[in-house]
Amino acid sequence: MNHKGTVVIETEKLILRPFIDEDAQAAFNNWESDERVTEFLRWPTYHDVEDTKRIIHEWVQQYADPTYYQWAIVLKSLNEPIGSISVVDQDEKTDKVHIGYCIGSKWWHMGITSEAFSAIIPFFFNEVNVNRIESQHDPNNPNSGAVMKKCGLKYEGTLRQADWSNKGIVDACMYGLLREDYMKL
Repeated sequence: MNHKGTVVIETEKLILRPFIDEDAQAAFNNWESDERVTEFLRWPTYHDVEDTKRIIHEWVQQYADPTYYQWAIVLKSLNEPIGSISVVDQDEKTDKVHIGYCIGSKWWHMGITSEAFSAIIPFFFNEVNVNRIESQHDPNNPNSGAVMKKCGLKYEGTLRQADWSNKGIVDACMYGLLREDYMKL
């Protein structure tokens, strides 16, 4: 892979950009304190903005690493982050990135997550030269799978008790998009 780090990507409604320390309050208010958002995720609902400040500061420090990809999803009309999208795992041997995302529940079912995910796909295939983009979701969170399908990822199967979240050990519905399939689109 030809790593570029977290670059700014702009879409019609969104700016995907690196987080800055000053994003902590908006992140806390918009999704990190939202129990509906964290229900199927691995990190707990934050009850204190100091926790959000700490994690965002850690993210900011990691931007010096060109293999680190963590975007703030900024709604242009609001001009503040409403969620995040990132590479949560990668494999250099298979040129694979695994994408995770979340946005505040106020912005669910508006196509925002799909717009963000769709925007990073060409970046990873055309600039970073990945061979595979994948993501997964708990079968009890089918809306996340709808995002993956809308972005062109193909359902590849459900791995039984292969993941964990705030719900405990869970199944994982796996989706993937290969470079060769993307190039045909």
